[in-house]
Amino acid sequence: MVKYLAESHYPFVRRAAGPLCIVLAMFYLGFHVFCGERGLLALFTESRRLAALTTELAAVQAERAALERKDKLLSDDSLDLDLLDEQARRELGLAGKDEKVYILHDETPAP
Repeated sequence: MVKYLAESHYPFVRRAAGPLCIVLAMFYLGFHVFCGERGLLALFTESRRLAALTTELAAVQAERAALERKDKLLSDDSLDLDLLDEQARRELGLAGKDEKVYILHDETPAP
């Protein structure tokens, strides 16, 4: 009797094996499309990271442009005496006896 039940279920198992393998393969591939290393979630994460880095790049480029302008003003070819005086006062702490000095600190946090 046991042999008869096993033989009667065998065609069902054989018929269901093909579609079951296809469903499992689709599940596996679908899972990796969404959650894989190069899936949709990784795409969204990298998109947000790219946006943050683009913003940071723009800030660094603006800072570099400001430093290049300052460097150009302090170069030997076109020396800006007012900027040179400001730098000497700031770095060396120089001021005349009849001058009042107001030191304003930048409120942006240091990196």
